[in-house]
Amino acid sequence: MGKKIRVAVCGYGNLGRGVESEIAKNPDMELVAVFTRRKPAESLQTRSSVPVIHVDEALGWKDKVDVMILCGGSKDDLPEQGPLFAKSFNTVDSFDTHAKIPEYYAAIDEAAKSGNNISIISIGWDPGLFTLIKLYGGAFVPEGKTYAFWGKGVSLGHSEAIRTIEGVEGAVQYTIPVDSAMERVRNGENPELSTREKHKRICYVAVSPGVDKAVIEEKIKTMPYYFAEYDTTVYFVSQEELKADHAKAMHGGNVIHTGETGEGNKHVMEFSLKLDSNPEFTSSVLIAYARAAYRLSTGGESGARTILDIPPSLLAADDPEELRRKLL
Repeated sequence: MGKKIRVAVCGYGNLGRGVESEIAKNPDMELVAVFTRRKPAESLQTRSSVPVIHVDEALGWKDKVDVMILCGGSKDDLPEQGPLFAKSFNTVDSFDTHAKIPEYYAAIDEAAKSGNNISIISIGWDPGLFTLIKLYGGAFVPEGKTYAFWGKGVSLGHSEAIRTIEGVEGAVQYTIPVDSAMERVRNGENPELSTREKHKRICYVAVSPGVDKAVIEEKIKTMPYYFAEYDTTVYFVSQEELKADHAKAMHGGNVIHTGETGEGNKHVMEFSLKLDSNPEFTSSVLIAYARAAYRLSTGGESGARTILDIPPSLLAADDPEELRRKLL
């Protein structure tokens, strides 16, 4: 095997730790640094022996990193860090505020092209793998409808969004699909379903002493893009309860496309995920797309990309000849 792809992680939360643990399972890649906003950076305790560097010093690593995986939150971190680092590094991120992806893409594309880098955005399973399945369904059976259901499970982005509220010390948010809505879709009814009719959101929140819980609850329930469009229930618990009862970040979901061909021949396409660890699975997807980013960059390409733009063969460690032998 030739030169290993040198990967850095920016942000050391659940996602960053997931990249750190899973990258060891990719023999063509190596983790070379963790970038953090913590001061002093050396106070961050990682599981590996790689250098821990403050983000303000990241540009000094420009020639030592092939791809930077951005593991910050979509609400506050990535809108700032994405364009900033795309100017100097090939990047991959999991930006998941669906309504803002077009404007985020435009900002990243401009930054990445200015630095002659590749930046692959919104990678994970939704947006990400689910995005591909939606495209396949609509392309293969155009006379039909596509539905996405998430959960039951922990949403990393929504949990992080709650934690950005002042006075919140910890939070875990569960997305719960409405079973009756899912069954109507599987039965081929092609129902018109509002966002509220498809999912519920359950939040477990630990707050600082003296904080007005009613104010926190109102801020959560009215947060646009995250909770305002859903029936949301908030439970206040202690940090100890949060760690004891809600530490396992399982998740999953289904994409279902139903439609017809010919004279009324019905078809149902369904893609399902059941994940013991949302951050570890998402990290593994990010790592595969970091490989693709490196290959595109070394091929002379630049600018922003999404999962819709990446040839699948670029994700695998095997070369195309081996993939054809093994998979076709």
